[in-house]
Amino acid sequence: MTMTLERRNVSNRRRSSAGAVKCRRTFLRFFPLGFQDKTYLAWERNYKWSAHERWENLLDRSTFRKLLRAGEYVEAAARAVRIESRTNLLFSFEKMALRDAVKSPEGARLFARGLYDFLHRGGQLEKKFERWCEVVGELPRRQTRVLTWPVVTVFGFIASPETQIFLKPNVTREAAKEYGFDFRYSSRPGWETYASLLEFADVVRRDLREMRPRDLIDIQSFIWVLGSNEY
Repeated sequence: MTMTLERRNVSNRRRSSAGAVKCRRTFLRFFPLGFQDKTYLAWERNYKWSAHERWENLLDRSTFRKLLRAGEYVEAAARAVRIESRTNLLFSFEKMALRDAVKSPEGARLFARGLYDFLHRGGQLEKKFERWCEVVGELPRRQTRVLTWPVVTVFGFIASPETQIFLKPNVTREAAKEYGFDFRYSSRPGWETYASLLEFADVVRRDLREMRPRDLIDIQSFIWVLGSNEY
């Protein structure tokens, strides 16, 4: 099957950069059946998709809106944090900072309303993302800062993996370097970097179209394999 995937990608290789071809080979070395590989599903995809399914069950748009209308900000925030807590997407210090930030009624209100607006309000993604970054920056803080790239991007990724992607800075920068993509990164969360990440994801998705990535969970997982020390 590995060879089949390789043959399918011959035409893509003629159009893709040398870095892209090398990265595809790296991924297939670990997961010969690509995004259908059982080991890939067990190690990378299934737990992320399970988090999305829990989100759909506990905090879909209708439920989220009802909680906000009822003033149940603490419950809405608690559900979001609880869903994320069952993944390994955030570092432990980020999880702790987030839990502390939404413990108070005011922190929960800021978080819940800001997250709903980011996920579900109309308008340009750029403006919504910038406002969401501002909201996260305004959350109560004890010791560790809450405004990090993983915290800013994890909930959009879980809630809407078809359109939103998760950013681990060091891993993504290394993957972009290996891929040959000019990733415009700033340590402070903001639109320019996130737009660059979405562009990177689009390039990868196009280059891997013969492997049929389902959504940005597959793309984020591909990026993780390229840049993580675990691989």
